[in-house]
Amino acid sequence: MEELIEIGRSFVQSMRERRGLGSVDEMYAENAQSIEAVVPPVRQFRVSKGREAIKGKREDWLASHEIQELDVDGPYVHPPNRFGVRFRAEVIQKATGERMTLSEIAVYSVAEGKIVLEEFFMLPK
Repeated sequence: MEELIEIGRSFVQSMRERRGLGSVDEMYAENAQSIEAVVPPVRQFRVSKGREAIKGKREDWLASHEIQELDVDGPYVHPPNRFGVRFRAEVIQKATGERMTLSEIAVYSVAEGKIVLEEFFMLPK
């Protein structure tokens, strides 16, 4: 369980420091998957398969949003291999200038010291 806690804490710290994109190579398995709650506006699909696809998803999101505030809470561990993180962000959509508050929870599954699956749960409006 100590390894799970350490992975979760490292992940949360990287997100708080806004190093989420840079942490993918270090923290994610090559064949990791990311599953969104719904199809994101800047993508055509919910599931991203592979580390490069996950980085691409994050790059697309960062290219279309400006983060004003970011609150990251966790990790909430669920041994033997999962942890959860709560995100709340104030963002501006670059194309429209619209300010939005985003709230979601993500659950991360870990195997052999790497994140192999991330699943996002949204707070409905």
